[in-house]
Amino acid sequence: MSTYVLRDASVAAPRWRIEYASALNAAQLEAACVLEGPVLVVAGAGTGKTRTLTWRVARLVESGVSPDAILLLTFTRRAAAEMVRRAEELLGGLGLGGVVGGTFHSFANLVLRRYAPLFGWPERFTILDRGDAEDVVGLVRTRLGLDSRERRFPRKQTLAALFSTATNRNLSLPELLEATRPHLLDDLADIEACRAAFTDWKREHDLLDYDDLLLRLRDRLADTPELVERLRRVHRYVMVDEYQDTNHLQADIVFRLAGAAGNVMAVGDDAQSIYAFRGADVRNILRFPEQYPGSRIITLAENYRSTQPVLDLCNEVIGRAREGYAKTLVAHRSGGVRPCLVPAPDEHVQSLFVRQRIADLVEEGVPLSEIAVLFRSSYHSFDLEIELTRAGLPFVKRGGIRLMETAHIKDVLSYLRVLENPRDAVSWHRLLLLEEDVGPRAAHAAAAWLLGEARAPGALASLPVGPGLRAGVVERLHALGRTLAGLAAPGLTPGEVTARAIEAYGPRLEARHRDDAPRRQRDLEQFAVLALRYDTLAEFLTDLALDPPAETEPGSGGGGGDAAAASPDEGPLVLSTIHSAKGLEWRAVFVLSAMDGRLPSARATEEDEFEEERRLLYVACTRAADQLILSYPVEVHDRSLGGWVLARPTPFIEDMPADILEHITLVGEGE
Repeated sequence: MSTYVLRDASVAAPRWRIEYASALNAAQLEAACVLEGPVLVVAGAGTGKTRTLTWRVARLVESGVSPDAILLLTFTRRAAAEMVRRAEELLGGLGLGGVVGGTFHSFANLVLRRYAPLFGWPERFTILDRGDAEDVVGLVRTRLGLDSRERRFPRKQTLAALFSTATNRNLSLPELLEATRPHLLDDLADIEACRAAFTDWKREHDLLDYDDLLLRLRDRLADTPELVERLRRVHRYVMVDEYQDTNHLQADIVFRLAGAAGNVMAVGDDAQSIYAFRGADVRNILRFPEQYPGSRIITLAENYRSTQPVLDLCNEVIGRAREGYAKTLVAHRSGGVRPCLVPAPDEHVQSLFVRQRIADLVEEGVPLSEIAVLFRSSYHSFDLEIELTRAGLPFVKRGGIRLMETAHIKDVLSYLRVLENPRDAVSWHRLLLLEEDVGPRAAHAAAAWLLGEARAPGALASLPVGPGLRAGVVERLHALGRTLAGLAAPGLTPGEVTARAIEAYGPRLEARHRDDAPRRQRDLEQFAVLALRYDTLAEFLTDLALDPPAETEPGSGGGGGDAAAASPDEGPLVLSTIHSAKGLEWRAVFVLSAMDGRLPSARATEEDEFEEERRLLYVACTRAADQLILSYPVEVHDRSLGGWVLARPTPFIEDMPADILEHITLVGEGE
């Protein structure tokens, strides 16, 4: 066993209560026990990354590090909470509530509020989710006169996506449009004006969107040395999970928090960097040793998920990549069967084969919930969905509408948000427009009256008749004002406020969503339960914005429901895009339409894009524990090419040795 230097060599090594050496393999042990300086852990798929991080948190605490000196940055707050919970179990129930764990955005929110006096930023501000940000963009778009029907100017959703992408990819708008949407370059001046107005509106109304949280934190770290000094003094050990998924802002924040020689451990896998469309930059992890000179690099390569035949294909696929950290995944388990490639005459035959093979697997004892069909884009599974439905095979498809993006939840949120921040113009407009006979003109006039004097929400009950506000409309808004005054009554808990808001919203739900009001009402009931966990409305709204629940109520029936529609123990077959499958695993995995033009996408024309498509296939293949089947239709219909065309398998498996990838020919009945 290797010997590791403790932080203070003058202190005798403690008698470790936790048996690290017997529980971790050599690479995991090294990663868990190195405590000082910059460390990069290159964690291959299925190699126990979470376990290693958990045990390292425990090791730090056993070494005398105070829990509140540990900052654990992840991409979901649940992941951080689970790591801390497991570390507490390792330490015999020792409370680790002092560990600051969560997403970059939640950490930014914490710092901006806690240290607001340092840089003159108000402590009370509202966080806009994506839909809210789009609404603000739509508002300023209208104010600039860019919404006329005669002119085909980009929609608010397109504009908001452009602004966010430019920020996260560190590109100017001209650079972004040139690279991704050259047809919009003629509108560049107006798009830039819209972005400037969007920024001004947020500043004037104490609003921050997701990107602003990171920008504000990065900028304050850059221009406020006192803030950097305080944070480094508090968070002496920084750990970052899924480092390959960070964007330039997040990587810069980590560097400014830790410093080039700080105690920072980044954990990730360059081979699983597949979110460039969200702004993730694989170069962050590739350049880590350059950014942190003298950093220690530890590679986790012992895979606890898959058999060696599956890993042999995965190693071959990623081994042909242009750049990356060299690693060869080795199976902890023994046995296994070779992955296979199955060409089918067309998409329908491909669907018939997949359906039949799934039925065979079930007969062999593989639970349906342990089988997944993965694909590059959602539409690739349409034919298969029809076939599965005909066969009566239950399935869910990953990628349902997120609970917090549904209209009825956002409607109720508008009640709560104006209570917390009466200057939230976006929520005011949404709330006012819920009232019968209240149109955009009246909503604008009422909002202007409220915001002009920074009036409390209940003041709406005294709204005067005036331009754009006729008597009948004012009466309705007076009733809404009385409702809001009741919701703002002292002593109400977030659960009580939310329940009353849902009750007030009831008639509007029936009027606006008559066809499916019962299902939406069940969503609202679930939403009310969430509010019971909180002591303050501000905490509730912040958590909803930073870490929203994933799906609406699961769908019923045989197909196309939400991602979480079934219990893992008895759940149906999973259909999923590869992006949505990252981090998950199944005993048997099908990779559908593994063909050139789909995987890689025909749009992946640049070398960086092509290499990310390679990593997509790698991620798909590493989801399989026991069996991996790739298939593709030999003949596909391509409207852009005028009809049926012949396809070839994905170039990422071209010339794959037969002892790694078995080729199977389909034979029809009777042949």
